[in-house]
Amino acid sequence: MNCKHAISATLAGVLFGAITAQALAEDVVIKVWSRADRSGPLRAGNLVAAGDTLNKMLAAAGSDKRVKIELNETNAKGYDEDALDLLKAFAVDKGPDIFVMAHEWTGAFAEAGYALNLEDQIAKNPELYGDIIVPLWQAVSYKGARYGVPQDSEVRMYFLNNDKLRKLGKTDKEIAALPAKVDAGEFTAYDLCDLAGQAVQKGVVKYGILHRPNAGPDFQMLMEGFGLVPYDKQTAKLQASKTALKDFYTWVKYCVDKKALSAANTSMSWDAIEQAAFAGEQALVFFHGVWRVTDQMKAFNLKGKDDYFHKITWLNAPPGKKGGKPSNLSHPIAYAVSAKSKNKELAGYIVALASQPIPNMRHAVSTNHTPINYGEQAMPEVIEKGWALVAATPMLKYASFMPNHPKIGQYNAIVFKGIQGVETGRLTAQAATDFVVEELTNELGKDFVIRD
Repeated sequence: MNCKHAISATLAGVLFGAITAQALAEDVVIKVWSRADRSGPLRAGNLVAAGDTLNKMLAAAGSDKRVKIELNETNAKGYDEDALDLLKAFAVDKGPDIFVMAHEWTGAFAEAGYALNLEDQIAKNPELYGDIIVPLWQAVSYKGARYGVPQDSEVRMYFLNNDKLRKLGKTDKEIAALPAKVDAGEFTAYDLCDLAGQAVQKGVVKYGILHRPNAGPDFQMLMEGFGLVPYDKQTAKLQASKTALKDFYTWVKYCVDKKALSAANTSMSWDAIEQAAFAGEQALVFFHGVWRVTDQMKAFNLKGKDDYFHKITWLNAPPGKKGGKPSNLSHPIAYAVSAKSKNKELAGYIVALASQPIPNMRHAVSTNHTPINYGEQAMPEVIEKGWALVAATPMLKYASFMPNHPKIGQYNAIVFKGIQGVETGRLTAQAATDFVVEELTNELGKDFVIRD
């Protein structure tokens, strides 16, 4: 018997026992809750398919019992709204057996007793979980335990227009060396602003660095380069450092003075930013995520990997000072099993089966999300269609994740007000720091601490 068949037989035996103990006369219903998401239909679809896989295994094991997946796809506008609706459902004992969540809600569901601690499940099934990319587990961990399984991942980065760099006099050799210089701490956030500002001042581009026009998680990886860690895992509280905040806003002001950042950025529409960064070629640097590669390929009429990287260079967020570490951000969506489920073990195996390389690869390639398993990077479909994902995955080495805290959205919104204030010239770095600290303290209350 080969390894794969041994795994299937062992798993089927365990599940057969679980099912016969729980449902002698009828099929076992597993309820799944997932937000309807056109950008990721296989988040729910892979769970449904995992139910089919499990039933085939049960049939092969000689069992006449089956699991039945009942899928509830909600119409919530976003994952925050969906999480709040799900919390309400659990509060009146209407919660599902499996649910899909944005990873930053892990703490809220764990604290409420609705998310199952999966440490035992993971330990007992290394053949199902052992290949998951290790840093991704951070995203679903809370107070030292894992309460979910990352369903996908992403990498956020700076995109640099190489043609504009060439117009600045940079050689291909110098351009190719930039990512390694960032990772080695030799090229800092200040160096990036000097470069982008030079491009604007010399008329090579209209914009030096463009970022999202509204509040969001992207800025976390910039701030971490200045020592701002937004979450204390031991106390499960959001936090900030006055020193780090001032250092960050001082950098923002420096970039504005160098013309690397535009006072108009936060008043621009997404369409205007995307046109300027992509089709318009008006920006040297655009800051967002790997899923933008498809747009860039179309905008620049690029034909493949070599063509793409001749045009575009990726950078992690450079450190705030020489010798520092680069930073990166990933925002996985995750699967969780209900701690209230009467079928925890079965639900756990369905999540495990949905997280295997082939189903996850189908989601990754079709949506431009990075794989969750190391082995996926060598799969033919990923190599052929997902070359950008393979290229981006090593950047996860420097990835951090949004805090698993329900008030991180408020935190991000307040920090963004400080960025907007400095970029538009309404606030100095010190004034932005004071404003943000006061707002965070007032709005977040006992969920927030100042570290200096």
